[in-house]
Parts: sequence; structure tokens; C-alpha cells
Amino acid sequence: MPDGTPDFISDSLKFGINLGLERITALMDLLGNPQKNLKCVHVAGTNGKGSVCATLGTIMACAGKKVGLFTSPFIERFSERMRILDGREGLSKFENDDTEGEIPDDTLQRLSDVVKNATDKLVGNGMEHPTEFELVTAICFLWFAEEKVDIAILEVGLGGLYDSTNIIEHPVCTVITSIGKDHTDRLGDTVGEIAFQKAGILKPGSPLVLSDPFMSAGNTSEEKSEIKKTIEKSAKELDVPVTVAGDEKSIDSCRADENYNMLFEYSGKTFKTKLLGFHQVLNIETAIEAAKVVGVDEDTIGEGVERTSWKCRMEVLSQKPLVVLDGGHNPQGAQVLSDTLFGLLKIKKVRLLMGVMGDKDLDGILDAYKEFGPDVEFCITTRPDNPRSMDPLELSRQIKLVYNNVDIKVIEDPGRAARAAFADSGSDGLPLVVTGSLYLMGSVRPVLKGLV
Repeated sequence: MPDGTPDFISDSLKFGINLGLERITALMDLLGNPQKNLKCVHVAGTNGKGSVCATLGTIMACAGKKVGLFTSPFIERFSERMRILDGREGLSKFENDDTEGEIPDDTLQRLSDVVKNATDKLVGNGMEHPTEFELVTAICFLWFAEEKVDIAILEVGLGGLYDSTNIIEHPVCTVITSIGKDHTDRLGDTVGEIAFQKAGILKPGSPLVLSDPFMSAGNTSEEKSEIKKTIEKSAKELDVPVTVAGDEKSIDSCRADENYNMLFEYSGKTFKTKLLGFHQVLNIETAIEAAKVVGVDEDTIGEGVERTSWKCRMEVLSQKPLVVLDGGHNPQGAQVLSDTLFGLLKIKKVRLLMGVMGDKDLDGILDAYKEFGPDVEFCITTRPDNPRSMDPLELSRQIKLVYNNVDIKVIEDPGRAARAAFADSGSDGLPLVVTGSLYLMGSVRPVLKGLV
């Protein structure tokens, strides 16, 4: 496939999402259980998982560690899902080339063949075929074990309790980030039920770092209390020490500099980061506390925070014109995006380039834009490269219901849409915000990078 996905993996998408540990357990048994040789940090949550993983991974690389990062989904290339940052040298190479450290194509194909052979045996013995995510998890474990990484930072795919990454037995640290209502068809209708699923990654004696639910956006105070009580109850039952990360005072100290970096105060120190947004304060503080649990010193933590990048999450791709990419795909993500643009960067009007999945809460997303963000003066709707994407014409109609006076264009092809939006913002100087889906980011980011 053009994005580098091995055929065996892409063919397995037909098996859909099928939570459970039976298949991955049997598969890893056939593969020799390489995950048992890994020192892991396990990260679950609804929003912020990727940012926490990226920050913690950068911190650990600054500490001289050979770090394995497993995240999803990918934006431009399948190989982004697993990356090794080999200490400071590897991090420096990554800063100059964002393909650095990704699993090489030949290694990916070789390990895909190994996993396929094991899968054929598994199915031959009468077991269900593993899902695409289970197969990718197996490849990741094999590669990280082969490369003898010092620490593997693993992002949960969906939920926690029955996610394939949850086969690891003794993580050095577990992390739960902000929790909201997403994937309710699989994880539960209430935030309490969802929190219980996330808490499924806890293991007896392994410390937990919990993003303070009361600092998260998008939930009522009652829901935040329910999240905290549910997770702390699970932790108590498993004798898990809990560190609650986050400090409300840090939000008040947030400011942006002239280069669109964010600065904030935490634990008596000033931190500087390229990860923009009030919501990122909590994510970064969660990564800081996890790094402390793992044993990293404060100076190294500060350096790691400053050097962290995480593409398509409030990513500033250009300063003139200002181009911001953010894959916000649910109301909570839309709220923090809007609040960042208006509250932190003081932007009053934007041009929006948007494409969304048809199964997302569009009403909630648009309401968040309207309530928390700058005015949308112009908008281009387009179609992300995914069969579940919403018709951009229908998207434009829904936007019109919220923003009556907005000037909207419909451009089906995302590449053409990106070029048109960039040209318009180049002419009038209006900030361009690209958002709605990470699938959209994969189509437009390389186009926009070629224009800036």
C-alpha cells in the first residue's frame, strides 16, 4: 500500500475491532513472548495519550535511553506507529527528519511474515484470526525485543482492560490520561464505565500516574468525581500507588512566546514546550510525574519537555501565514483546540479546513468551536481518505447551521483543498486551522509541508 502497510496487515482490517486477550495471548505464546523481556510504561486514556507518550519518550531519550515508542493511529506512514529513539543522538536525528527511528521497511516486512506464519498456525488450531491491531502489537513487541530497547512506551489502542497491549505483566509505570465519552459502543455509556476499562491496565504494585480528572475539559464535576473514584478504587484493590498529576495554578501561568512556544510554571520551575494548549499542560505534567517515577532527574525532564514535538496536535507548520494542524475528532478535543486558539494564542478569526468521520459527534464538535473558539470567517470542507468519512457537502450544511454567515467552499479532494486554503491565507493573512480528523492530516500535511 502507498502508506507502507504490509498486505497481511491491511488484509486483516476486515476482522474489525474485537476486544479481548485470548488471541494476542495465544499468538505471543507462539512467538516466544518477547514482551516479557521489555521494560514498559503503559499509557491509557481518551485524550492526551499520544502527547504523553511523545513527551515521556523524548525525556527518556534525553536521559540517554534507547526508547521504543508504540503509538496509533499513524498520520502519513504506517511505520510511524513504532519508532526507536536511540538516546540523544537518535533524538537529534529525529528533530531533523521525522522519519528517523521508524521501523525500516525490510524489518517490517520480515516481522510481518513471522507474525503471519504464527497466525496461520493459530487459525489452523481453530482460534479466531487476530485483529489488525493485535498483529501490529505483536510486530512491535518482536522489534523492540530484537533491538533491546531500554524502555518501551506503549499507547493503548482502545480502552485498556481488553486491549492487546495489556498482555504486558509488570509495567514499571502505568499512566491514565484524560477520560471522556468516546467509543461508548464498546467501552460503556458513562464515564465511570469507561474509566473502569482504562483502569484495566493497572497491575499489582506497578505505580500509576493519573492525570487529574478535575483539570480535564468536557466533563461535569460529577463525572470528574466518578472518574477519580473509579480509578482509585481499582488502584486500591491492586495495591497500586497513585500519583495524581496536574496543578491548576499552572494554567494561570500559561503564555505563548513570539515563536508559538508555550511557557508555564510547575513545581517551582518554568517549562517551555512546542506542544500548544492549556490541555497540554496536564499532559506534560503527567509525563513529568511518570518520568520521575521511572527515575529521571529534573534537568533532563526540562530538556525533554522543551524538545518534544507531536505532529498534528496543535502543530504550527508555518508562522507566516500561521498554519495550525490539529486532529481534534471529538467534542473534548474540539474544546481544547478552540480554547487554545482563542485563549492562549489570542486569535480572533480563522480560516477552517475541515473533514470529519461520519460516526463522530459533529454537533458537539461544532458547538465547542462556537462556544470556546475564535470566529470562523471562511471554511473549506473536504473528504478525509477513509470510507467512513462524512460527505463534505453535508458537513458544509451542518457548519452553516452553526455559523450562519460563514463563507464555505466544498473541495472534495483534500490535497486541492489544502492548496486552496493555504493560498487564501497567504493572500489575506488569516490563520489557517486544519482539523476534524487525523485521517485528514495524513492527506494534507505533506501537501502543506511542500508549500511552507
